[in-house]
Amino acid sequence: MTVMETTGTRTDSCAAPPHPHRRPAGQDSYTISEVVAFTGLTAHTLRWYERIGLMPHIDRSHTGQRRYSNRDLDWLDLVGKLRLTGMPVADMVRYAELVREGDHTFTERFELLETTRRDVLSRIAELQDTLAVLDRKISFYADAGRTYETEKAG
Repeated sequence: MTVMETTGTRTDSCAAPPHPHRRPAGQDSYTISEVVAFTGLTAHTLRWYERIGLMPHIDRSHTGQRRYSNRDLDWLDLVGKLRLTGMPVADMVRYAELVREGDHTFTERFELLETTRRDVLSRIAELQDTLAVLDRKISFYADAGRTYETEKAG
């Protein structure tokens, strides 16, 4: 069972729509080096994700080589988005555990994601304030530069 599968009739699809242009059509088995190429993550990071429980149960070939599925790539896409939010790794691991535990964890997953959403909105507001300061400074220097050039030419 992959981390994306749950018990019952509902599945937590978790990730944004897949990026079919980044994956070969009709393929659903990828080596770690292919996943590195698709995701930009390092092989070390992928192995670490597996060790800490963020990417549990990666299938293996008969020779023991990791084989990632499209579902695994979708999950990695979500993990990448969660990383961008600033969510702590421990919370991402907890979220992965909750997904694996099944439908009865919907409320806890909701709360975890809601908390992260509030944090993201707060950071966005801070960045918008910072952007406004930069815009004022840029405008000031643009005006001051034009004034200076006009005075210098005149």
